[in-house]
Formats: sequence, structure tokens, C-alpha cells
Amino acid sequence: MANATYMRMEIDEIPDATRRLLEHSSESLAEAGKRLRALQPVMVATIARGSSDHAAGFLKYAIELTAGVPVASIGPSIMSIYGRELRLDGCAAISISQSGKSPDIVAMAQSARRNGGLGIALTNTPDSPLAASADIAVDLMAGKEQSVAATKSFVSSVVAGLAILGNWTGDAHLLAALEKLPAYFARAVTADWTPFVAALRDRNSLYVLGRGPAFAIAQEAALKFKETCGIHAEAYSAAEVLHGPARIVETGFPVLALASRDASEAAVAEIADRLSRQGATCFATSDRVQVAQRLPYIETGHPVTDALTLIVSFYGFVEMLSRHRGFDPDNPPHLKKVTETV
Repeated sequence: MANATYMRMEIDEIPDATRRLLEHSSESLAEAGKRLRALQPVMVATIARGSSDHAAGFLKYAIELTAGVPVASIGPSIMSIYGRELRLDGCAAISISQSGKSPDIVAMAQSARRNGGLGIALTNTPDSPLAASADIAVDLMAGKEQSVAATKSFVSSVVAGLAILGNWTGDAHLLAALEKLPAYFARAVTADWTPFVAALRDRNSLYVLGRGPAFAIAQEAALKFKETCGIHAEAYSAAEVLHGPARIVETGFPVLALASRDASEAAVAEIADRLSRQGATCFATSDRVQVAQRLPYIETGHPVTDALTLIVSFYGFVEMLSRHRGFDPDNPPHLKKVTETV
């Protein structure tokens, strides 16, 4: 593609990046699963920020639904700012960072391991301080990511976590679904969401909805609207949006409802239709909607992996939207690629 942005090229690399991860990091993914199976953790803690924290949110739902083990996100500042150690005996701690360099993430990961947690790091930088702080470090193998907005590293982080989960639980169905994901991602990259562009004309605020794993995808999508387009997007669970936020949904208010093919789809479709009747210009990735407008989606045949193809299609859309609004998605103002917080 002539004159393509780095973001667009990195989105197009997602299928190959995922394939590399599954092939070349298979040993560390299997080892992490084996260690979790031996530990039988009573709880899993996640340590991350930004897009990586959204990947952790996706894994929270996947682990709770598949392994039946509760997952909690730990604020890195608990250690880096407040100096508080947490007791994590019998627990696992999964830290996620594309760069593996942020001091607060590293400090919390070190603290978790120091206090009894099994440390697993997912990073795109295998020689990073975060990787060195873990019992098991998984190289995401995503390749260099030059656009400020993370895309392929986000997807690879989720796939790595799901592969660990599949090895941990011995879930053959999940592992088989992961092997097929690169082909599904290749189709998702080409999904046409341009009808949603008109809904955002002269609009600088919207809601992004989801439930279960797709809620984490909604959070990631909302962040990308902010980063690449300067649009104030808020992510809500399709259940929570009725508890107050629906008040400001009036005529023409844009809503993107991200529904996946799992037990939550009917509920998300129902809320999308309800907000449409309220006046929203609502688009949904579901054929179950009656009033809201439909966007194309790629089914994977698995209720956990299905939500992940939605973000691949969304990335292609938001990169195009950013350029349409006159921005450079690779270089959003006030942001830089590696954010190092304490």
C-alpha cells in the first residue's frame, strides 16, 4: 500500500505476528501453562497499563470463564508510589508491557514475585527489565511497532495469554481455535466499517459498549478513538450504560456496540436497539439487532476468541477515520510510544 501509515502496516501484520508468536514462543507458552497447572493458583493478579491493561482485562474474563479462577488487576502504584507489598502466596502474577521498561510495572512485578507470586511476563522486548524480573518471560514476537498506537502488540498479548490458559487448563478446543486465528485475522483486517464514519461527522463524543471479553475490546477501542482521532470515547459494559450514562444519549449520539458470538450477544443487541430507539445512531457487530445498524464481523467458532477479531476490524476503521479527520495516527499530539511512569 503506497504511503501507508505505520499503524496501517502494523494492523496488516497482525495475522503474521500472531503466527510467529504461536510458532516461536510455543515452549515458553507451554511452560507457563505447566507451571500454572502445578501451582493451581487461588487467584491471578494482572499488572499493566494502557492497551496492555485492556489485554489483561480480556484475559480476566477468559481465565474466569475457562479456569474458574478469579482475576484482579493490581495498580502498579501500590508498590512504586505507596511502597506497599502484597501477599501473593499461592497466586500467579501476569505482567504485560510492550516495552517492558516502565518502572512502575517492573517494580510491581518484582514485588509480586518477591511475595510468593508466580511471575509471568508478556513482553515484546525479551531483554527488558520486566522479562528479567519474571519466572517465565514470553516473547510476543510482534516485531518492531513504530506507530504510537499499539495494535499488533495488543493482539499478540491477548493471544499469548490465551495460549497460556489453554496449556494450563488442557483446553484442546481453545488451543485449536488459537491455531486458526491468523486466518480469521486476515479476514477481519479487510472488514468494511466505513458506514460508521457518517455517524461521527461533527461528533466528538461517543460510547463504546461490550460485555465479557468484548468489554475489554470496547475499552481498547475507546482508547484508540482518543489517541488517534481526538474523540472523547467512553467504554461501558452494555449492562452498566443504563445505570446513568444513558441519560445523555439523545438524537444522533453515536454508539458502537461490540457484540461477539457468546452468551452476551443477545443482551448487547437488546441494549443497542434500546439506545437506537432513544435516538442514538448506533452500530452493532450483530445480526440480532432490529433497529441498530449492523457492522460486519468475523466468527471464529469459539466464544472466547470471537471477540478478538472485532478489535482487528476496528483498528482498520479507526486508522482510516483518523486520516479522514486530518490527523496522523502514527504521531498523535502529546503522546509518545514508550510511556515510563513511576
